[in-house]
Amino acid sequence: MRRSMPTRLVPAAIAIALLSACGAQQPAAPAVDTAKIAEAVKGQTAELIAAFNAHDAEKAVSFDAPDDIGMFHGIPNVVGPEADLALTKQQVADAAAKVTVSGEDVSVAAAGDRALWRATYAYTFTDPKTKQPTTENGNWLIGWRKQEDGSWKAAWGVVSDTSPATPAAPRPPA
Repeated sequence: MRRSMPTRLVPAAIAIALLSACGAQQPAAPAVDTAKIAEAVKGQTAELIAAFNAHDAEKAVSFDAPDDIGMFHGIPNVVGPEADLALTKQQVADAAAKVTVSGEDVSVAAAGDRALWRATYAYTFTDPKTKQPTTENGNWLIGWRKQEDGSWKAAWGVVSDTSPATPAAPRPPA
C-alpha cells in the first residue's frame, strides 16, 4: 500500500513540533529582591550588634551558621559557634565592651543566597595594660548565607583594625 504524501509528513511534523517545544522558553524564575534581602541582612546585623552591646553572648552567637569562621587580627581563626561563644563571653565580660558601626553597605548575590555586609567599626573595651577604656577602629565584613529554612546566618566574618593616624611631619619654614 502506498502512503500519500501528507501521511508521510505527519511523523516529520511531530518531530519538528517536539523539537520546537524543547527550545521553548521556560518560565523565568521569580526575580530576586536584592533590596529586600539587603534590608533583612542589615536588620540581622543590627540585632547581632545589639545583643553584643547588651552583653548577651548567646544571643550574639545565635546568628552564626554551623560552620562559621571568624577572622580577627592578632588571634587564630575562630571556627564554629562554640569557639565564637567562648570568645564572645570573654569580650562581653568587660563592662566597657561596646561596638558601633558606620558606613554600612550590603551587596547581595544575584541568586539571592549570599550577602556581604561591610562597615567600619569602633570597639570600646578596657585596655588590659592601662585598665582604662580605649577604642579600636577598623573594618568589619560579614558573609551571610541563606539557610535551607530561609533564615540568614553569618558564615564568616573578618575584623581588621586600622592603624591610628600618623601625625603629619612638621613643615619646613617657608
